[in-house]
Amino acid sequence: MSVPAPNLTARARGLLDRVPAPLLFIASGSSSYVGAGFAVTLFALMPPTTVAWWRVSIGTVVLLAWRRPWRRPWTPRALATAALFGVATATMNVIFYASIRYLPLGTAVSLEFVGPVAVALTTGRGWRPRVAAALALAGVVSISGLGLDLTDAGQRTGVLLALAAGTAWACYILLGRKVAAAGSGLDSLAVACLAGSLFYLPLALPTAGAALGTVTTALTVLGVGLASTVVPFVLDQVTLKRLQTATFSLLSALLPATSLAVGVLMLRQLPNVWELLGLALVSVAVALSR
Repeated sequence: MSVPAPNLTARARGLLDRVPAPLLFIASGSSSYVGAGFAVTLFALMPPTTVAWWRVSIGTVVLLAWRRPWRRPWTPRALATAALFGVATATMNVIFYASIRYLPLGTAVSLEFVGPVAVALTTGRGWRPRVAAALALAGVVSISGLGLDLTDAGQRTGVLLALAAGTAWACYILLGRKVAAAGSGLDSLAVACLAGSLFYLPLALPTAGAALGTVTTALTVLGVGLASTVVPFVLDQVTLKRLQTATFSLLSALLPATSLAVGVLMLRQLPNVWELLGLALVSVAVALSR
């Protein structure tokens, strides 16, 4: 049996190790949301489901070429767990992309973070998860009850989709723990992405060709896949091993604000005061729940 390739080449890891881990973490989150910003520009050409499928599929191609997971032995249970994890990951992306069709990026991300907070509430102990849940709920009320016009059918749909994406994110976290416990790392992730891509292929296939209509569109789709999937995967391989739990919690709390900044700069989406308040409440909840 051949020896699995390292996660990153020694040269690339050496270069990344010179960069402070917090900067890499923020770069990973920023890259993911920049990819989402590119995705929004594609919704006029194809449904969010198709854009999300392209994101997962591009990540699949890169990971399969990089990791070559077929070289390691797989048990049926490990394959099934990885496949289920992939479907949950793809579903999370599909629903999230559908939500940002109706909501500003920062608002959708803030609502989506309710999922991880809910996981912390159900699996954690002590006062922190409970306070975090209360703050997250207050943030949702501030955003959806006061910051948005819920008489508008589109915004109602966006809120429901963002909260559903948060639910899928919670499933992603719980399944991800099982995948991580198996010790197969990026090999399982490559299999997972393949499973997610194949699962949503029937839905995406009728409109997937729109991505190849022009060179600009094809490059934008490629940018979505690289910025939202490949770059975060690579950076996370470095940062997650170097960050302390407290630092990770603090930086995670900055991600809703990061998505807001991307939405303002890329998409000119300016939040109102209630959305800003809700984002702040969710950010504190994220910091407490880790």
